[in-house]
Amino acid sequence: MISEFHSEDGKDCVLQLHDIPGGAKAFELAAKFCYDVKLELNALNIVTLRCAAEHLCMTEDCGEGNLILQTENFLDEVFVNWSDSMAALQTCDDVLPHAEKLQIVMRCIDSLATKACADPTLFGWPMSDHPTVKSVGSTVLWNGISTRTKPRSPGTDWWYRDVSYIKWPLYKRLILAMESKGMKLENIAGSLMHYAKRYLPGLSRHSSFRDNINHTTTTGSGSALSESDQKSLLEEIVELLPIEKGATSSKFLLGLLRTAMILHASPSCRENLEKRVGAQLDDAALEDLLIPNLGYSAETLYDLDCIQRILDHFVLMNQSVVDASPCIVDEGQLIASSATLTPMSMVAKLVDGYLAEVASDVNLKYSKFLSLAAVVPDYARLSYDGLYRAIDIYLKSHPWLTDSEREQLCRLMNCQKLSLEACTHAAQNERLPLRVIVQVLFFEQLRLRTTIAGWFFAPDNMDNSHASHALRKSSDGFIETEIIQENEQSLSIDEMRSRVSELEKECSSMRQEIEKLGRSKSAWNFFSRKLGFGTKWQQHSDVKQFPAHRYC
Repeated sequence: MISEFHSEDGKDCVLQLHDIPGGAKAFELAAKFCYDVKLELNALNIVTLRCAAEHLCMTEDCGEGNLILQTENFLDEVFVNWSDSMAALQTCDDVLPHAEKLQIVMRCIDSLATKACADPTLFGWPMSDHPTVKSVGSTVLWNGISTRTKPRSPGTDWWYRDVSYIKWPLYKRLILAMESKGMKLENIAGSLMHYAKRYLPGLSRHSSFRDNINHTTTTGSGSALSESDQKSLLEEIVELLPIEKGATSSKFLLGLLRTAMILHASPSCRENLEKRVGAQLDDAALEDLLIPNLGYSAETLYDLDCIQRILDHFVLMNQSVVDASPCIVDEGQLIASSATLTPMSMVAKLVDGYLAEVASDVNLKYSKFLSLAAVVPDYARLSYDGLYRAIDIYLKSHPWLTDSEREQLCRLMNCQKLSLEACTHAAQNERLPLRVIVQVLFFEQLRLRTTIAGWFFAPDNMDNSHASHALRKSSDGFIETEIIQENEQSLSIDEMRSRVSELEKECSSMRQEIEKLGRSKSAWNFFSRKLGFGTKWQQHSDVKQFPAHRYC
């Protein structure tokens, strides 16, 4: 280039070499190589130097052992080591078009993917920031044998932190390469979760204190992404997450959903997340479902429409179980089907807890509450205590409801599945319709009579440690099983007869009072005192005194 320069006015030759990969530093290293100056090659400069040598045409035709050959040989050594391969891939960003053309990026990614999918302890690959852990206070015995424990092998997540430093385009290619080489889906999801928590600050508000500390230390030196960049990153992460059920935790998916709403992600992204959560809703926690309502015309504190869509998708995914459940007609089939009913029962408990949390919102419409509570089928609720607590909180926060609306809400409850404490509280709850209170007392007395009758007709030689099983048919046509544990001390026949006689008298008295009972509260107060609920349980007359721990 200098020889081709012709200056008629005698000026010096000035060359502008702006297009050399790696800039002035790479050119300086190449010039030193030409003048036999000793170079220090490492993982941080080898990529740029290799690209500069290619740009300067430093091939074997110009001289034996030229820079292209030297840098290629060193690259082969770099790809043997995990840390060096990681450093080389990160420096590819500075000379990306040239590194792509020379296939350096592809070779780095293939090297890292192969090492991540294999056991690092088999080959002794050095890994950054993963020192071996040894026991404290190790000693050496007289025969020279040390009591020091062996180095702890790294877990399957040993590479999560290292790859999180890579920019998204290269990271995405690396994850896809790992997936093609057989990386477990749980590890793919785990790495994406680590990456998302690092670059999406909105997720850190829902993580633990330790996660917040890690987030501060790892991202404090880097520049934060803009809101639009975070939105694009979140949408791409959602697309890259494995679709298999259980590969990604529901807690993380719900955290992504909250962040997607904050960043105003695309509707398809939010719908994708809602379906993923709905497919494994039984794995979710109540605190994660409390998604704030961020709409401009939001009336309620929490986004109930989102939870409704998630619930509808869960029920749709488990429709075969819902359709088959009414066919359970005996105890054997009920026990055999308990495994399939577990997810639905867990979701029923989750929904009841959610309803109790949102019920105090005065802006919560009656139709919304009713719709959410009715999504779960009756068989899924092993106990209706949680739903009763939610209904009671809602009735207290919405005293303007009409009698018909109160009746409709209480029809959601199956009084036969209320515990003794819930029945006791309901019997004195003035917010409940009178018909519901009478129904609660009737089923409680029926349950007590069935229990005593089971004791009375039990064989004399029955072991006290065994439980007697009494089957009864509910009003809905289902067969329910009650397992009645016997007392530690056996009861005599005379005591049994005495209890049954007292029970029959109480039931007879109750029938007479029901016939005389009108709509007035005075008649009901007399009726409740007759049954012994007037003074003994007065302390439970308000929902705040109700033992809430039984319904969480």
